[in-house]
Amino acid sequence: YMIILSTLATGTIITMTSYHWLMAWVGLELNTLAVIPIISTMHHPRSTEAATKYFLTQAAASALILFSSMTNAWNTGSWDITQPLTPPSYILLTMALAMKLGLAPLHFWLPEVIQGSTMTTAFIITTWQKIAPMSLIFLTMNNLSTSIFLLMGLLSSLVGGWGGLNQTQTRKIMAYSSIAHLGWMATISSIMTNILIMNLLIYLIMTTSVFLSLIISKSKTIQDTTSTWTLSPTLTIIMLLSLLSLGGLPPLTGFIPKWLIMEELILQNFNLLISMMAASSLLSLFFYLRLTYTTALTLSPNTTQTKFKWRFYPNTLTMFTTVPATISIFLLPMTPLILL
Repeated sequence: YMIILSTLATGTIITMTSYHWLMAWVGLELNTLAVIPIISTMHHPRSTEAATKYFLTQAAASALILFSSMTNAWNTGSWDITQPLTPPSYILLTMALAMKLGLAPLHFWLPEVIQGSTMTTAFIITTWQKIAPMSLIFLTMNNLSTSIFLLMGLLSSLVGGWGGLNQTQTRKIMAYSSIAHLGWMATISSIMTNILIMNLLIYLIMTTSVFLSLIISKSKTIQDTTSTWTLSPTLTIIMLLSLLSLGGLPPLTGFIPKWLIMEELILQNFNLLISMMAASSLLSLFFYLRLTYTTALTLSPNTTQTKFKWRFYPNTLTMFTTVPATISIFLLPMTPLILL
């Protein structure tokens, strides 16, 4: 397992630090090949199906990246990532990176793969696996099409909002939440890359906080979250605030990226676009609120003789959630310092 995890880390680092298209592709391939055994560790038809789906989509996206860089090298004679791309190359690259990340309309694999894997694997796919493609977007942003990214961003935030509404599985809810957040990142990526990086970091911290809470409380469905209180009252409060932060409610950290992106897009006169995105974030907020309601405001059926778990089994994993949870809840007052 340590070999696989170190390969995963190495793949991302190679992609982030490379200036040659072939090295970037090698990093992405290492990433994909390391995640497949992680997904299929559960010897179950569902996890095998998830691993197959993940492999096919990621291999297709990697092949597209290699093809776009080859056609670009054919036309310009350069393998440098920072060099301008020809139109066919950047359209292919945009499609490939959208498929890698799970941006709409190439998002269909993401909820299925996440639902077929364990909570820990779903956590890796929704956080660590987003870093390498995002770093490629960051490096090539000057050469990519702004209009395509704005359109995909709007579509992703709408799909993320609508898709999560009728879900009962927490993993699928987190998958659609990931699509919606990536939509917000895609819209700002071509306008201000520093807000993109900040949004990505805040998203990673908030998702880590929520996933750790779900892993500790073993909440696979919305129904499971009702018994979180019996496990740990503190964890219930952390989960409540982290979920609201992920939804982007103003006093919490999750509001920072939404606020800055809305401000920047209004300055660029994308008023209709940002109105639609703000409306779609209300949809995602609805399913976060439903989760917080079942977690913190409902009691699971019990009798007076019920033994609450937290009185007997203290969980050491709870210690690890404190740092990401604190950041994902209380960072808003620090916004002026971040902007400086």
